[in-house]
Amino acid sequence: MTLKVIQFLPSLRGGGVEIGTLEVAKALVQAGHESLVVSAGGPMVESLEADGSTHIRWDLGKKSPLSFRHIWALRRWLREQRADVVHVRSRMPAWIVYLAWRGMPENERPRFMTTMHGLHSVSAYSEIMCRGERVIAVSKTVEEYIAKNYPRTDMSRVRLVNRGVSDEEYPWDYCPDEQWLSQWRNEFPQFAGKRLICLPGRLTRLKGHRYFLNLMAALSQRFDDVHGIVVGSEDPKRQGYAKELVEQVKAMGLQDQLTFTGGRGDMKNIYSQSAMVLSLSSKPESFGRTTTEALSMGVPVVGFDHGGVGEQLQSLFPMGRVPCFDESVLLSKVDALLHQPEKPKKNDCYLKSKMLAQTLTIYQELASTAQS
Repeated sequence: MTLKVIQFLPSLRGGGVEIGTLEVAKALVQAGHESLVVSAGGPMVESLEADGSTHIRWDLGKKSPLSFRHIWALRRWLREQRADVVHVRSRMPAWIVYLAWRGMPENERPRFMTTMHGLHSVSAYSEIMCRGERVIAVSKTVEEYIAKNYPRTDMSRVRLVNRGVSDEEYPWDYCPDEQWLSQWRNEFPQFAGKRLICLPGRLTRLKGHRYFLNLMAALSQRFDDVHGIVVGSEDPKRQGYAKELVEQVKAMGLQDQLTFTGGRGDMKNIYSQSAMVLSLSSKPESFGRTTTEALSMGVPVVGFDHGGVGEQLQSLFPMGRVPCFDESVLLSKVDALLHQPEKPKKNDCYLKSKMLAQTLTIYQELASTAQS
């Protein structure tokens, strides 16, 4: 059965939701289906269209009552499109699409589905993500979150589809080419002869940098060949926090043990040069892409045992699980791995290929069943 699927999201400016949208769009085209994406646009549009999808520029993501003015035009457009499935991935577009869709005659409207990508604040506004005729939960954490916080949700409509990474893009035991290695050594000569401990993520308080600094202070008393790297860009809205971190490093005397690399586009290579990767977020994440990427490459990850990160560690590297915010256990786990390195299990659960196959199966299943 050939399908026409329309995905909706606020924009295509980068991020996990956007990456997943493009991956599904490409898979639809490769399978012979018609793929449309509606968003306010962004730099990822070019890649989307190059892979064979059609982009419709329509800003449905602004959190404003004025956004609801689009409902009637959208309803007309949906009737013209005669799509099989509409798939919404964000709350504000979901409300507009849902209200437009609900006002269509049942025999003319497409099937309506949603993906719950995050652990949104519990509210009537967020509950729209549970109203799909099928609801994708991107992790067991999200599935349990829906069941606990939105008891009106018919859980028979919820489908667990773990986010995944490509084992070709993040291959096991990957080694960068000599050109990159040479540039890396030239840019960061202080890393020579050091074992790197990597904390990836944008510079925000949620990423747990305080735990990392305390950890590095303790490790500097035990090892002379360990160096910490914080890989992530400053948040434009929180530049004061970045300055605060730099000052804290100086106050703790860690200038020679820790480096801020800034935002990087070569994470695969950086993982490959790391003795281990950390995940120290103060709030549970719905998935935790950096954890999956590193584990897929055979790089050990140590992280707080909550959310999607806890799930991944339980599946692929149980030794890396740390009770939330327990700094003594964090230190002992990292210390043990530095003394006796261990590798995670091969990733056979969090694969992009599996995620895409399951998503396309849900589209087919939904399109072929009667309207509910």
